[in-house]
Amino acid sequence: MNSTDRTPADLLRSALATDPARPLVTFYDDATGERVELSVATFANWVAKTSNLLQDGLSAEPGERVALLLPAHWQTAVWLVACSSVGVVADLGGDPGRADHVVAGPGAFEAGLACRGERYALSLAPLGRRFVPGPPDGYADYAVDVPTFGDRFAPYAPVDPEEPTLIVAGAELSGAEVVERARGDAAGFGFTGPGARVLSGLPYDTWDGVSAGLYAALASGGSVVLCRNLELLAGDALAARAESERVTEIVGAPR
Repeated sequence: MNSTDRTPADLLRSALATDPARPLVTFYDDATGERVELSVATFANWVAKTSNLLQDGLSAEPGERVALLLPAHWQTAVWLVACSSVGVVADLGGDPGRADHVVAGPGAFEAGLACRGERYALSLAPLGRRFVPGPPDGYADYAVDVPTFGDRFAPYAPVDPEEPTLIVAGAELSGAEVVERARGDAAGFGFTGPGARVLSGLPYDTWDGVSAGLYAALASGGSVVLCRNLELLAGDALAARAESERVTEIVGAPR
């Protein structure tokens, strides 16, 4: 991280310049058995491609709203930082009828049709697989389109850190506010500096969820083990995962 960083996209650029090979997001889905680990460089590549998709594929402009009808997932994290890179507002769980574009996962496709703009569907299947035989009616398949976009991204207009970048649980935050709050949260979640590795079972429907599950890691130089359906783990499996992943703190564990 860098003291001059003002947006989540800035935080990612600093992380990439500092240590591109370190893990940033390790994702588990305990309903499917999926495990995916993304280094800073791999995550940044996904963000660049998705930012280009937003800017060139969807013609999204700064200030437009993208409803993200998605759970805590590594691809959701990618979309959050991509939105920040372009200057559009990521509205987590937002009303698709009021959004300019929508990105939806399983269980949200029908609701997403209320958006009159462009719609992308994510299968959320292991390894980000495409839909077979094809995406839901009214949607384009993110997994099919995103690989066609470039690995480098430059916004057509500078992103203003004082403009909104995130809406979560009804609260609107600017890029600068996201960075400031994430820095303030970091130690409380266990991100005590580079090398800290926090396991989060919190959903992405609150600020605490997205901070522990993404932003605080970016702001501190740490990494997150993001777990979906963590309640399905039995017995000592959580402790075993924490040991194998060299976790230094656990937040959002089921009681």
